[in-house]
Amino acid sequence: MRDNTRFIPGEEIDAFAQWNFGAVDTASLRLAAESQARQLVEDKQRDEALRQADHAQGFAEGFAQGQARATLEGEHKIDAYTRTHGQAVSDRFSQLMQDAQAQLAQSQQVMAQGVLELACELARQVVRHELSVNPNVLQPVIREALGMLAADSKHALVRLNPLDAEVMQDAVQTEFAALNLSFVSDATIKPGGCLIASAGTVIDGSLDTRWRRAVASLGMQLPWDDGA
Repeated sequence: MRDNTRFIPGEEIDAFAQWNFGAVDTASLRLAAESQARQLVEDKQRDEALRQADHAQGFAEGFAQGQARATLEGEHKIDAYTRTHGQAVSDRFSQLMQDAQAQLAQSQQVMAQGVLELACELARQVVRHELSVNPNVLQPVIREALGMLAADSKHALVRLNPLDAEVMQDAVQTEFAALNLSFVSDATIKPGGCLIASAGTVIDGSLDTRWRRAVASLGMQLPWDDGA
């Protein structure tokens, strides 16, 4: 092994210079420090900008989500209110229509009743006038009553108001000469009416009875004599 360690003799050293540390360049150091400080400021500003951007983005996303949620909830509430209120309005409108129809039907019934009563009153006046001017108006009634008797009936008793008996007796006797008719004047029978009896059968041809039958076909109950 070779040993490279040795002392250098003085005669081998021609010259030497002493090394002295010179003064450090303060301008360069200050520039480097300012650059580093500026870099730190820029880094801090960049980090702050990123942080604020992230915060703004998060806020925007949260706001958008909140707004969407509020909108959806609002729509649900509006739909619920519309359904509830709309159903209530529909039910109320339906009830109003039913009430209106019921009132209309009632009004129509009242009007119809009034028209029938007016028609009956007019008919009553017409019959009264006819009885007063036509003495033979009772003859069709007697004819119809006698026609209702049994075919084997040979005798009939005809009861008339004295005024009608005086006018109708001869005409009826002539028309029904084949029958044995007996006429009885009965003041309890109103003019325009008659009662005919034969073999236990009584046919009521009184004016009251005929009138009640006529108005009953119209669904009404009105007496002939209303006190007029």
